[in-house]
Amino acid sequence: MAPVLPKTAPFPADDIAALNAIVGRSTGEQRAWLAGFLAGFEAGQGGVPQAAATTAAPRTRTPVTLLYGSESGNAEGLALKAKKAAAKLGYDAKVVDMADVDVSALTKMQNVIVFVSTWGEGDPPQRAGDFYKALMADSAPRLERLRFSVLALGDTAYADFCATGKAIDARLEALGAVRAMARIDLDLDFAKAAAAWTDAALEAYQPVADDRVVHVDFKTTGVAERDEDGSAFTAEAPGEAEISALINLNGTGSTRETWHVELAVADPGFHYEPGDAIGVVPTNDPALAGAVLDASGLAAEGGLVKQLVERFDITTLSRPLVSAYAKLTGRADVAALAEGEAFAAYARDRQLLDLFADHRETLTAEQLTGLLRPLPGRLYSVASSLKAHEGEAHLLVGAVRWASHGRDRKGVASTFFADRRKVGQNARIYVKPNRHFRLPSDAKRPIIMIGAGTGLAPYRAFVEERAAGGSAGPSWLFFGERNYTFDFLYQLEWQDHLASGALSRIDLAFSRDQPEKIYVQHRLLERRTEVAGWLSDGAHLYVCGDEKGMAKDVEAALVDILGGREKGQSALAGLRKAGRYQRDVY
Repeated sequence: MAPVLPKTAPFPADDIAALNAIVGRSTGEQRAWLAGFLAGFEAGQGGVPQAAATTAAPRTRTPVTLLYGSESGNAEGLALKAKKAAAKLGYDAKVVDMADVDVSALTKMQNVIVFVSTWGEGDPPQRAGDFYKALMADSAPRLERLRFSVLALGDTAYADFCATGKAIDARLEALGAVRAMARIDLDLDFAKAAAAWTDAALEAYQPVADDRVVHVDFKTTGVAERDEDGSAFTAEAPGEAEISALINLNGTGSTRETWHVELAVADPGFHYEPGDAIGVVPTNDPALAGAVLDASGLAAEGGLVKQLVERFDITTLSRPLVSAYAKLTGRADVAALAEGEAFAAYARDRQLLDLFADHRETLTAEQLTGLLRPLPGRLYSVASSLKAHEGEAHLLVGAVRWASHGRDRKGVASTFFADRRKVGQNARIYVKPNRHFRLPSDAKRPIIMIGAGTGLAPYRAFVEERAAGGSAGPSWLFFGERNYTFDFLYQLEWQDHLASGALSRIDLAFSRDQPEKIYVQHRLLERRTEVAGWLSDGAHLYVCGDEKGMAKDVEAALVDILGGREKGQSALAGLRKAGRYQRDVY
């Protein structure tokens, strides 16, 4: 252990060694207590502590900027937790969203810890897009004075795992910044590793004065703390909710299967805001667990089946998993599947079961579970307001079913509700705040809400929230689905809201009710003059739904409405910067 007390301390050498042994392994809390005790002891002896006898110069706190780029809130949450940890260590810590800072600001920073996720196929989070583009540009400034560390979040189910974090880490180094801590790349089960890395990163930024090195033992306890809003329902500590309603909203004859799920929560600490997501901790289909065991050469023993049903991800086929299976089995043909384009070609619309069934080997239970990652939760935009439904959260869940490569497939969480849960049973849930998809603070501000399919969910919450608060703010809903007769989700509720004035107007796009396909972007363009007028009057604009299809097409329509390619893109960027263009896409 490095010395804490210098050799020049006014103690014999043996005492210095003893004090170093004690203080070196103490926590910050223990040292603070000891300092207070010694000061009190000295005062009780009639002495005056030397530090109190003179006016001490104020201690300069080490600055650290916790810079985040977040899509679903995970990176932001880690930055906020890091701020709490940094405060306990005496840092002057600031949390900064990449959306709110120019790259030039990095030249004025000394220490930066970056928390950033990767979105979709290797893209930066949408709010971090401008910062990322400027950082990668040839005009980016030199950063020789900057010390940095990068924590990258991603999903190994995607080919470009943690691509954004990797690119930022390399770019900062290329611009002359000094890496204080090696980058870490984390999958969906990131919580414990992120906490340990953050502890180590903060220690790496500790200043060294003279020959003293202070080692801080700040370790995570694993006990989930309540959020600032009082909610104890977190991803680390989910809570129990009773399923009080399960209703298929689609009519007979529909090609869709969309479930309205009502969850009742008795805990008074349960809280969310419209725009937030509810995380569901699902279980796997027992039949799928049995098939995976069979393909692994294992018997469907009760304890092992239970583990696969409740604890592990038994669907996702990732490149690291294929590589691990190849190494475990020694199969060159499996190793070849993990290389280059071969993986994408094989993994397309295949799952873990396909790998085991196509390349059968007999595994032990420990070998099988060692290949698997924890079963992640699934996020659903909350479809209700607590003001309208006290102690409840409503979800809009589209059941996912398809067939590929000769097998029937099911979405894990969606069929958890559709097939494997009944009213009266429980589900484990948590709240995932989304500060960047919120109603305006001014309840009288106009809002334009654009969504298709289950992207309707947050708008039900928005309108309920405003109706419960008696808001007179104008609201306009654009909603798209396949057929008016079968797929007009919450039709009677929207009609009631129109009648009461809680909803000002609605435009519908049912794509299959006529020979030509009509989508929400077409309705926007048809109403272009009025949409532009609402935006000129200060309306906030919301988009929720599929990112690759609907959201992309809607953005193109909005650019057109706002003046065309350059002018429209600039206007939309201005709305995004002002917090008036918010997207919740997936």
